[in-house]
Amino acid sequence: MKLSDKDYQQLKEKEISIDQLQEQIKNFKDGFPPFQLIKAATIGDGIRRYDDYKEVVDYYETQSKNLTVSKFVPASGAASRMFKDLFEFLDKYDGSDSAQEAFQADQSFYSPYHFIHALADFAFYDDLKRALAIDGFNIKELLAEANYGVIVKYLLTESGLNYGDLPKGLLKFHNYKDTSRTPLEEHLVEAANYAKAADKSANLHFTVSPHHRTNFLETINATKSIYEDKYDTVFNISLSEQEAYTDTIAVNKDYTPFRLNDGSILFRPGGHGALIENLNQIEADIVFIKNVDNVVPDAIKGDTFTYKKLIGGILLQLRQRIFDYINRLSSEPTSELIDEIVSYYENDLSTIFTDEFQNKTNAQKTNYLLQKLNRPIRVCGMVKNEGEPGGGPFWSVNSDNSVSLQIVESSQVDQTDLEQKKIMMNATHFNPVDLVCSLTNYNGDKFNLLDFRDPQTGFITEKSKDGKELLAQELPGLWNGAMADWNTVFVEVPLITFNPVKKVNDLLRKEHQ
Repeated sequence: MKLSDKDYQQLKEKEISIDQLQEQIKNFKDGFPPFQLIKAATIGDGIRRYDDYKEVVDYYETQSKNLTVSKFVPASGAASRMFKDLFEFLDKYDGSDSAQEAFQADQSFYSPYHFIHALADFAFYDDLKRALAIDGFNIKELLAEANYGVIVKYLLTESGLNYGDLPKGLLKFHNYKDTSRTPLEEHLVEAANYAKAADKSANLHFTVSPHHRTNFLETINATKSIYEDKYDTVFNISLSEQEAYTDTIAVNKDYTPFRLNDGSILFRPGGHGALIENLNQIEADIVFIKNVDNVVPDAIKGDTFTYKKLIGGILLQLRQRIFDYINRLSSEPTSELIDEIVSYYENDLSTIFTDEFQNKTNAQKTNYLLQKLNRPIRVCGMVKNEGEPGGGPFWSVNSDNSVSLQIVESSQVDQTDLEQKKIMMNATHFNPVDLVCSLTNYNGDKFNLLDFRDPQTGFITEKSKDGKELLAQELPGLWNGAMADWNTVFVEVPLITFNPVKKVNDLLRKEHQ
């Protein structure tokens, strides 16, 4: 691969080494090996179900007060995909009879027709009305005249609210009696209810894009004190951006660098897996991870609070037992203790060791188990699969031929292997990005999370730029391969705790009204 002086300068600015670049090119040429699934994780076979959770919730509420707890919220993506249908409508709708006829023809839930006719039910309605009024438009007159293009334009573009360019975290999602809230504000409310320390502080971290950092800071400065007073909480809010060195090169079909019109190499964001770098900077004992758009109004937050405390309590119980095993195994590694830990891994941590492990000496088994125990821990909520997209919970073969629980995307499975495809289709649950993680070891020291990734779990996807086809590469996903070597437990959580907003009309669902 020949690189120019300009290319070397570009790599230097992004802090991407030649070795990194060559490794990425190699991944394109060789591809990533597909996961080898053993079976889908189901209730009682990889997924725990708790019908009586009061004791575990109480344990979390007691024990977490002595720890540093944080919420980590990936919030860097723009909301443009949320408004895809409205952007297409804006391009086509000219107010003519034929345009109105096409508008009337589709009255499905996600249609522009449904959006327009339910306009007053959106939390941003009053803001939109005011934006139109500044330029002399009356929203009710526009609706009566079927002048829908102006309304949509003022919602999506800089003419009005510019929602098409803002991140989801800063859009008005929910109406309340005297106000309305953005997802950012709803996450503050959540933190006050399950991530507040004994000193009444709550820590939140949002990953943001450089383009929107100022917008986030403005919203935080305008609202933070309101929620601090309302919930008797001091919020410690930090922001970070996806590091430039986590971008990945785009290539042509012959694996040469894809170049832009100015001759520079096209680098693309490495996907949510790049955020393991951001998570690695968090100073906390335990961290809850949840997507920015998965929030609900106060009226139905109760289940969210309960199940966050449940998975938090399970994590703290796991953590305590693992720390105890490390201390005991370090001081007196008896055969009985080794057998007990192996049984614990098989029955509680859903891990099956290899036959090779059984042939090791006690000293070798002790060293292996200490290494296995001394790693980050995650408890992942799983909801019943009702057709939503997302990674699923599976028993999967690891690089050392052991078997453990992993969150696997369909694109990581060989779809030409009918047996593997059948296992994939048998998944009863999926991952709604509902995790709580332990990031410190038994001595209270931080793990380097980058040491526990499986680099062979990335993605190759086909994209296009300026009408030209290209191949893109995503890093191992944050809750997929980036956490492949973590000690893992899956827990069923109710569907009511999963209410993402993928399209704007999702805000019309009863859960968001």
